[in-house]
Amino acid sequence: MTTEPGTHAYGATALGAPALDAPATLSCPFGPLLIRYDARVLQPRPWTLLQSRWAAELAADAPDGPIVELCAGAGHIGLAAAVLAGRDLVQVERDPIAASYARMNAEAAGWGERADVRAAPLHDALRRDESFPMMIADPPYLPTRQLVDWPNDPPTAIDGGLDGLGVTRACLVVAADHLITGGHLLLQTAGPVQSQTVVELAHGLPLRPGATRVFDDSRAVSQWIRL
Repeated sequence: MTTEPGTHAYGATALGAPALDAPATLSCPFGPLLIRYDARVLQPRPWTLLQSRWAAELAADAPDGPIVELCAGAGHIGLAAAVLAGRDLVQVERDPIAASYARMNAEAAGWGERADVRAAPLHDALRRDESFPMMIADPPYLPTRQLVDWPNDPPTAIDGGLDGLGVTRACLVVAADHLITGGHLLLQTAGPVQSQTVVELAHGLPLRPGATRVFDDSRAVSQWIRL
């Protein structure tokens, strides 16, 4: 994809460098939001607004409680869902730079007091006694061997391990541990084939597969329901 000076892929705009040793801060529209990030953080993909809107649809009939976003990155998917649904938000992102942008974006959207951004690994971020009606998960899902095809993306944001599903496995366990009965997980995958593979991964967990919304052959979102 070609871009013009001052712009970047997906319609991002350069805002300038926040510090001498930091990359330029960029911004791009995402649904009702303007999202800020930089080159150290995965650039928001417009297609993932599908996930935000679906979460807001489900939240309309869900019990009270925050939406949780796992592997939040700059926070755009969960934040858009929370704003559209009018819900509080808990975001989990282990990378401190991405987590700082998630906080910044929540503040800019007027959601700062309703967003709890936790810069921590998946297995440490939620307390044992915490449960939620809705989760969004955006794990890196590419096999390590495919990283060479995406040289402009931060490797830790897209590397899903040998089979692309290392972090996805962890997200399923967190959802099983922290969703209420009947709660929903919306899981991002590398298309419908990978979504079907995830069904096998979830064997033995108290999760039931629901619908899958497919954007194209390499991008999809799968629904899971806590039993």
